[in-house]
Amino acid sequence: MQRPSGDQVSEATLLARKEHNQSYQPPLTHKQYMERYPIYIQLPLPKRRFCQDCQQLVLPDEWAAHSGHRLHSDISAGQLRRPSQLLYALENKKSNAQYLFADRSCQFLLDVVVALGFRRVLSVGTPRLHELIRLRALEPEGPQVRSLLLDIDFRYSQFYTDEEFCHYNMFNHHFFGGEEAREICRSFLQLDNGEGVLMVTDPPFGGLVEPLAHNFKKLIAMWKPAPEKGAFNELPIFWIFPYFFESRILNAFPNFSMLDYQVDYDNHAQYKHGKTGRKQSPVRIFTNIPQSRITLPTEEGYRFCCVCQRYVSSDNQHCEICNSCTSKDGRRWNHCVLCRKCVKPSWIHCNACNRCALQSHPCGFAKDGCFICGETDHKQRNCPSHSTKEETSKVKKKQTKKKINKLNIAMAKRKTAMQTAAAKKRKNKSKRKNHLDVKYQPT
Repeated sequence: MQRPSGDQVSEATLLARKEHNQSYQPPLTHKQYMERYPIYIQLPLPKRRFCQDCQQLVLPDEWAAHSGHRLHSDISAGQLRRPSQLLYALENKKSNAQYLFADRSCQFLLDVVVALGFRRVLSVGTPRLHELIRLRALEPEGPQVRSLLLDIDFRYSQFYTDEEFCHYNMFNHHFFGGEEAREICRSFLQLDNGEGVLMVTDPPFGGLVEPLAHNFKKLIAMWKPAPEKGAFNELPIFWIFPYFFESRILNAFPNFSMLDYQVDYDNHAQYKHGKTGRKQSPVRIFTNIPQSRITLPTEEGYRFCCVCQRYVSSDNQHCEICNSCTSKDGRRWNHCVLCRKCVKPSWIHCNACNRCALQSHPCGFAKDGCFICGETDHKQRNCPSHSTKEETSKVKKKQTKKKINKLNIAMAKRKTAMQTAAAKKRKNKSKRKNHLDVKYQPT
């Protein structure tokens, strides 16, 4: 409910808002974190402590302030290089859900980066990939690839310099470090005239595609070199998202295509590689790089389709009628002659709807139409009848509640009346008995 324009916000409400917002702000600036870090790594191992409750590296003179907290000691250099394993994962699905890549997917992404000759990776919301790139760069024969992490999680400020990490919100293209952080990102993208850089992003799956695409285009605009600097037309991108958002992503980036590679995560119960049927991970990679250049691991069952000129999953069979490997979810799809396309194996053709759908689908509605009124020019959430139905539902609920309350009151009154009548009856019976006892008392 909107507050009337003339209403004043109370002092207590303003204070509560301020405290709520402050709880989501970093306790220190990135510069202050970086001043602490060299002191921390020089401490002997027993004095290196990490507060699990505050999610913060703790110096010896701060131990007293964290008394009663869960403190871990002996924080090794290896742990400091893998902060995503030290920090607990955030779990807000819409804004900052941290489903962290499994080692398998992380290594695959780095292998592709190296195979395609990229020298820099803009890691937007992919801390695990950022870690692996930095770890491999420390190896004597490791790939010399640089990474800049853009992430909403300010906790990474403790572990990375401003040249390695920018506190960033991908939903509104906001750099919390201001123009200085923005310039670091711009310089990273435009280095070597914009050549040799790849953007890899793994947004929260609850986020809307449209605002994400809008802000990714702003990152592209930061990269895009002037016409005289180079011949590249677009920034190479890996956008990692569930396959069922394909139409929306292609609507924003028509030159993208979807790889068959299944991305899996360590801390997600369902998004795991190796499962079968509908339990397979639905997460894929959308990219503007030609798929013929990207090799998927054959040891995992991926094979190269000579007709499509791309790697596909083992069950993704080439359809001679569609002239394409049509499966999106890892299962073998069936061609429907009436629909003139391949569909999921669990779908059947409905003559009433003139389309393929699940056997239990709401019959009579168009596939892309509204599930409330059936019109094709809008979705359910934008239906003009949606609010009316909600209001009607609320009214019905209120009416039902009133009826229940009335019934409860009536039953309570009836129970009270019955109890009163029973008590009165017992009282009258007692009076009659006493009267008889007095009347027939022997003299």
